[in-house]
Amino acid sequence: MSFLEASPFDRHYGLEIDEATDELVRAHVPVVEHVLQPVGLVHGGVHASIAEALASVGTNVGVVPEGKIGLGQSNNSSFLRPITEGTIHAIARRRHRGRTTWIWDVELTNDEGRLCAMSRVTIAVRDLPA
Repeated sequence: MSFLEASPFDRHYGLEIDEATDELVRAHVPVVEHVLQPVGLVHGGVHASIAEALASVGTNVGVVPEGKIGLGQSNNSSFLRPITEGTIHAIARRRHRGRTTWIWDVELTNDEGRLCAMSRVTIAVRDLPA
């Protein structure tokens, strides 16, 4: 498994990474039945998972070549508007690149480009396990 792409968990809910650099990551997730709450809205955990995945991938693009790995440390997500169909579009922008932590802001929008959720994700940078 590569640390520079979606994990098996992220592929399970449908994450598709469109672009990944150490400053910006874009991805999307098709809305299908297994990502919905019983009332038909995309589950908040899916939004939070997308945000953490994008922040982790972007950090790993920058640190894996240095023998390091990025691991989720904090994820603060706010849900503004429901998504019930179509596609979740996500863009993560790096806000801080430190020696031991990186911070990312992630926006999740619907097909109309309306902001539906936003997250601030802190990624811990550690030595890559042997």
